[in-house]
Amino acid sequence: MAPPRLVSRGKSYKESYKTLRFNKMSKEFWNNVRNPAAVKKIFIDPEWFWLFGLFVFFVEIVVNIGVIEYIPYTEIDWKAYMQEVEGVVNGTLDYTKLEGDTGPLVYPAVFVYILCGIFIYLYPAGFVYIFLVLYYLTGHGINIYVAQYIFALFYLLTLLLVFRIYAKCKKVPPYALIFMCCTSYRIHSIYVLRLFNDPVAVVLFYCALNFFISSKWTTGAIFYSLAVSVKMNILLYAPALLLLLLATGGVPNTVFNLGICGLVQLVLGLPFLLTNPVGYLNRAFNLGRVFIFQWTVNWKFLPEEMFVSHYFHVILLCLHLIVLLMFCRTWRRFLGLSTWFPTKNSSTIKNVDCVLLPMFTANIIGIAFSRSLHYQFYVWYFHTLHYLLWCTTLKNHSQIMPVGSN
Repeated sequence: MAPPRLVSRGKSYKESYKTLRFNKMSKEFWNNVRNPAAVKKIFIDPEWFWLFGLFVFFVEIVVNIGVIEYIPYTEIDWKAYMQEVEGVVNGTLDYTKLEGDTGPLVYPAVFVYILCGIFIYLYPAGFVYIFLVLYYLTGHGINIYVAQYIFALFYLLTLLLVFRIYAKCKKVPPYALIFMCCTSYRIHSIYVLRLFNDPVAVVLFYCALNFFISSKWTTGAIFYSLAVSVKMNILLYAPALLLLLLATGGVPNTVFNLGICGLVQLVLGLPFLLTNPVGYLNRAFNLGRVFIFQWTVNWKFLPEEMFVSHYFHVILLCLHLIVLLMFCRTWRRFLGLSTWFPTKNSSTIKNVDCVLLPMFTANIIGIAFSRSLHYQFYVWYFHTLHYLLWCTTLKNHSQIMPVGSN
């Protein structure tokens, strides 16, 4: 008598389906790999994005190693970061006394962002904690070589997260990865040759976005809050995120997830608040800070006196809010919201585009009306340009490459 057949209980139906689908696609690939039409399909069919992305990912590993080993590192802000967190190591929890060669720790501790009448209080101290870990991993910030490889890991993780997003949306053809990865020297430079803090915030945001497209809103809110705790530019996504939370969970769940964001920030900022809350808040509300004209990129064509003018700042802010309000009406219809403040789940996110299009558009609007952009801010939006391009009605995308990709 034959022994009884063992039934595996380790995999769910969903996991088994994914395994069968992967095996089927792999078999189809190897059966048609010698067919020119099949090879062409790998480059243009979004269904094969995962395969082409895997190839590009391994190429990127080699590229990053080559950049680190053969291109000289340029010191800009890394030393200042290490000096700022070294103050914490020495026991200084007064946020106003944390500074480096490039000036004080200017990442605001508390920021009030008015969003449809809701006040969200944020305490970005995450920058201090993350770079404190890097401080110890790099021998008190001295071992730049190790730091470069850590930031190379940040870059590769960013790619994996972005690739998953693009593979899920099935809108962008695989060959777009050539423009995203192989033609952008500046992105590699920002990560592994400059060691800015912007890539750290970006990788945390893409973690959050991956959770959002998987409808894991609370977990995504935690990572979103962590991203904001490193760099305040992540708040540019907030208007679209608020509408998404309302569309998927109504007011009660939206308030809960915003509360989670606030709780994360409060825990991160607590040591500084307990030490010098007045100084912490004063530093946070330094919203009148004048940016240095020398380093701006987007408004370089203006006279310096106009750039530093308070009226110019107010005009940009008003234009930003007006354009956001215009797009909010479109996003509301796109998400199927029947009212601005639903008491329960009023619509279902039909596909990944319902998340990506409002989020990426809100961010690019904020970029357009930013008072000052520096070169390292390119990572704020670079990996979203390809999706936005393929959302347009342009007929031949293959002849267009995102500006500045070199």
